[in-house]
Amino acid sequence: MSVLTVENLQQQFLDKTLYDDTGFALNQEDHMGIIGQNGVGKSTLIKIITGQILPDSGKITWKKHIKIGYLDQYVSLAEQQTIFEFLKSAFSELYALNKQNEQIYADYAENPDDDLLEKAGHNQEILEAKNFYDIETTINQVASGLGIDAIGLDRNSSELSGGQRSKVILAKLLLEQPDVLLLDEPTNYLDTNHIEWLINYLNNFAGAFIVISHDYDFLGQITNCICDIEFGKITKYRGTLNQARRQKEANKETYLKAYATQQKKIEKTKAYIRKNKAGSRSTIAKSREKQLAHMDILTPPGNLMASHFNFPYQLSAVRMLLDVSDLVVGYEKPLLTPFNFSITQPEKVAITGFNGIGKSTLIKTLLGIIPKLSGDYWFSATTKVGYFKQELLWNNNQQTPLQIVQAAAPKLTQKKVRQSLARAGIERDNVDKPIKMLSGGEQTKVKLCILTIFPANLLILDEPTNHLDEQTKDALSQSLQNFEGSVLLVTHEPGFYEGWIDRVIDIEKLQVK
Repeated sequence: MSVLTVENLQQQFLDKTLYDDTGFALNQEDHMGIIGQNGVGKSTLIKIITGQILPDSGKITWKKHIKIGYLDQYVSLAEQQTIFEFLKSAFSELYALNKQNEQIYADYAENPDDDLLEKAGHNQEILEAKNFYDIETTINQVASGLGIDAIGLDRNSSELSGGQRSKVILAKLLLEQPDVLLLDEPTNYLDTNHIEWLINYLNNFAGAFIVISHDYDFLGQITNCICDIEFGKITKYRGTLNQARRQKEANKETYLKAYATQQKKIEKTKAYIRKNKAGSRSTIAKSREKQLAHMDILTPPGNLMASHFNFPYQLSAVRMLLDVSDLVVGYEKPLLTPFNFSITQPEKVAITGFNGIGKSTLIKTLLGIIPKLSGDYWFSATTKVGYFKQELLWNNNQQTPLQIVQAAAPKLTQKKVRQSLARAGIERDNVDKPIKMLSGGEQTKVKLCILTIFPANLLILDEPTNHLDEQTKDALSQSLQNFEGSVLLVTHEPGFYEGWIDRVIDIEKLQVK
């Protein structure tokens, strides 16, 4: 049985067609993955089916009386609310029902009435059926599974980083136990252990779900069907992700041949019309013009560009780029025990450990963004750092990629800026759009583009693969291997760096208990 049906969906974004008379159905038993390159409209699809965006045309039909859970990264968290209080709000209806029962019993004490007891008994059955009295245990289990317990359930929500905030929002969504889950890049801020927990949770989830993810290892373990977005169409494949990708390649080849054949036919018909419109064959020409007007034109393959990153290298006079001695990082309290390590060129080093343990805090301390608690660190006088910050935060989200890169590199001509953005895989149409209108993957490419402009000998990258599609990840991985300098990389995707990283530092071993 279908819980969601999308029919005849059409969506134009300026002069780009995202969906062209397409659709799909989500059935009760579907554990669906959504795949496609950055910018094809994956996140837009979620926003359309949740009613945040109205499509140009099409019909969205949800099964009646169904509870939908959507991972909204922008949901508000009350500033003076602890994480535990926020997670408890997932059960607000049950707490309200329990409070109602308390009032019923108070009323019964003053005015014994069998109707009151009957109502209280009914409420009690609901509370017990929904495990109201085990709520705190359930919260602790989910918090532990996603690594939130390491942050501290008594921590104020206003103190959370972007990644921590995302995990807390995901936890609340799972606690609400909706009939259908809609998750957009749920693994972006999860480490390997917590991704494994989420895989197990989703595989045991009784309802249907839709997951957008560029983490194909994750997606391949949780799905039984795939929807691929390409050429303005949404194509649903049954079976595993690998089966879907093989079928997609076969379909793509067939489509491109059909598109090329149709284009030749169109050009030939147009040429005939131009030549004979005013002559003795004008009647035939007009007939062909009508045929052309009614032809079902295939959507162009599009101009989604491949990314090519070339990080320029600046020579260092010394081999030692960074030396860290007994460094202690944190905010009011230490997150890690005293830390010692060094980076010599051209070493490439990965830092691992679960989210919230202090990887980003360490990097921000080394860059002087956060003050150290104690210890010391030293960069050589000729160390030139290129820094990728994981949060997609902009000083002005109305600025275009062209304006953002131009502001970062004012000496570059507009032509050079456009060329740099094109090499990073930003389509020409997106160069002049407000940055907030671009997908997460496209925004990440803009940030990486800026790194390709300035020479460096030490690239410090904090979760650069979040939001990127497989093709762009491969391009980034290759460019980092080719980079002549050193790399300090934080990522939750071992598959991204396996085979070319020189050393892995697991800072879980340095966690302050």
